[in-house]
Amino acid sequence: MIAAVDSSVLVASLAMREPYHVECENVLFDHACYIYVHALAETFNTLTGNRLGYRFPASDTTMLLNESVQSQTKVVLLTADDVLAAMQQAESRGVRGGAVYDYLHLVAARKTGAARFYTLNTNDFKGIWRPGDPEIFHP
Repeated sequence: MIAAVDSSVLVASLAMREPYHVECENVLFDHACYIYVHALAETFNTLTGNRLGYRFPASDTTMLLNESVQSQTKVVLLTADDVLAAMQQAESRGVRGGAVYDYLHLVAARKTGAARFYTLNTNDFKGIWRPGDPEIFHP
């Protein structure tokens, strides 16, 4: 089954201290997973920025992204036309402000034909989900 994941799943899959580490790691290994390219930057930001109460060195984070994430996922790029089309639909979906970043993860997942979208932040996505989008799942 084709699935897509956001950075919350990537972070938890890489950080053994995270509560859903094993479940997120299993999602990456058990599915053909796609990520929106922006998830790489979000994961780097979270792991190196001390938001979780600990900080990974940038070099270690980059190595983990290369060896664990890039080897287990396929990266989805959105064109400027894709992003602008998503922004045109944003108001009808209730997307405004920073929620556009979550919405673009969902747009990228839809572009791949993913049946499922995994996130640890299901509430952030359920409000913007519409028929035709991948189903939202917590690992």
